[in-house]
Amino acid sequence: MMCYENESNLDRFLRCTTPVVPSLSLPKTQIKNLNRLWYPSESESVDYFRLSDFWDCFDEWSAYGAGVPILSETGETLVQYYVPYLSAIQIFTSHSALITLRDETESGDSGSETCSEEWRWEGWSSSEEGVDHQEPLDRLGYSYLQYFERCTPYSRVPLMDKIKGLGERHAGLWSLRSVDLSPASWMAVAWYPIYHIPMNRSIKDLSTCFLTYHTLSSSFQDVEKEKRERISVGAFGMATYKTQGRLCDNDRLLSLLSVADSWLKQLRVHHHDFTYFTTTPYHL
Repeated sequence: MMCYENESNLDRFLRCTTPVVPSLSLPKTQIKNLNRLWYPSESESVDYFRLSDFWDCFDEWSAYGAGVPILSETGETLVQYYVPYLSAIQIFTSHSALITLRDETESGDSGSETCSEEWRWEGWSSSEEGVDHQEPLDRLGYSYLQYFERCTPYSRVPLMDKIKGLGERHAGLWSLRSVDLSPASWMAVAWYPIYHIPMNRSIKDLSTCFLTYHTLSSSFQDVEKEKRERISVGAFGMATYKTQGRLCDNDRLLSLLSVADSWLKQLRVHHHDFTYFTTTPYHL
């Protein structure tokens, strides 16, 4: 695993847990079919990725954990593994994307997921807990899927398992593209530590839990300029829990926390995990 000496432990975590997906290009002839508020018609091309490729990035991480090199206070480097869990997701699409998805099978049965919140509707006519609904705005698009996890960490299933379950009822999780999604589409991932190598080391940073926020629309994606073959869906916001030791880069961490807070307020969303991460006291 690559390791950069000048990186803080926070930098290393972000680098090792950033999904990187194949980049596809939408030609100018097809851009005219997109929402012009999201993608200017004069663009020569728009880079995008498939949601199915995005979820594939979490497959191995969900099974074995994402390995992150952590530098201890004594200068020793350990590899800490974190398992991702779906914390929240909101997907807003264009009207044309909804028409394409109308034939999918829908089910209102949420099974045994009584501690979770999952909704699907077209427009903003509902009033479910957690979202302050307003009249539909063009910039938001049409709400396709909203899911907020409320189970305790020990009752959750890894992210890929959750996506597979949601995908059985919402096929768009596999078929949609980032160009079909409005700039308001986002997801949050809760990362919990499971084990580290070498074992039996008492390192403070190894107990830190992370909550990362990612946009899902092509409007915000970072395409590698040289080859334009990959898109990095990095975290634009973050919250942490049990933060201690030499995580470092506190200014950046506070900046990421502020951005996440502003994002949730802008969308008028109450995110259960964000509240827990930022208000629950941690006693050493």
